[in-house]
Amino acid sequence: MNRKEHIEILEPTAFKRLVGIKRSTYNKAYKILEVKQAMVLKNGKGGRPPKLTITDKLLITLTYLREYRTLLHIAFEYGVSEATTSRIVKEVEDILVKHTDFRLPGKKVLSETSYEFVVIDATEIEIDRPKKNKTSTPQARKKNTP
Repeated sequence: MNRKEHIEILEPTAFKRLVGIKRSTYNKAYKILEVKQAMVLKNGKGGRPPKLTITDKLLITLTYLREYRTLLHIAFEYGVSEATTSRIVKEVEDILVKHTDFRLPGKKVLSETSYEFVVIDATEIEIDRPKKNKTSTPQARKKNTP
């Protein structure tokens, strides 16, 4: 039984605990990667078939992002090199971030939201000011007054 079959038979709570995301989100990401791989294989010039499946690539990325395991440990588990693991994580992240289903709203959307604030100034303190009287204020000299 391969990884894909193991993941499909898990209950929803066990799936989320293992993978870190809901099954519906996982299925969306899987379909996006599947379409991208089909485009690459269609437009490619042939070559060696990939050793890892789409499920493996997605699980590598999710494992790396969720568990903060080193790329060396993940590479050992999947039987590939550390460099391959790093390349897979970067590729999958880039594909998912560029897709509209996984894009976060930009700065404009966040800045368009309106907020209402009530500000109370509680720092007002009375200051004693000197009183104005004739002795405290200097009198101007009156020259040449008609």
